[in-house]
Amino acid sequence: MPFKPVQQPKCPKCSKSVYAAEEMLAAGQKWHKNCFKCGLCQKRLDSTNASEHDSEIFCKQCYGRKFGPKGYGFGQGAGTLTMDTGEHLGNTETLMSNKPTDPNYG
Repeated sequence: MPFKPVQQPKCPKCSKSVYAAEEMLAAGQKWHKNCFKCGLCQKRLDSTNASEHDSEIFCKQCYGRKFGPKGYGFGQGAGTLTMDTGEHLGNTETLMSNKPTDPNYG
């Protein structure tokens, strides 16, 4: 029977083989240590500060900005509220408007 080499898992960031000595686990995939960075700010991550969304990894701060709750009552109180939608970080999923959504208000 011919020898069949073991297929190494591929890093989702660079698509190259990941070997056991260099692997980081997140989002159900194996990553190179150098590729294990936030998808928005490029900060290096480790298993304690990585958050996953749709097979992408983010630092906790960028994850909260992009996917966390928005509006009054979330965060550290009214003094920390911001109109920052995260557009400078690549977030295009949040639309903010001052127009009321209630039909009674025109």
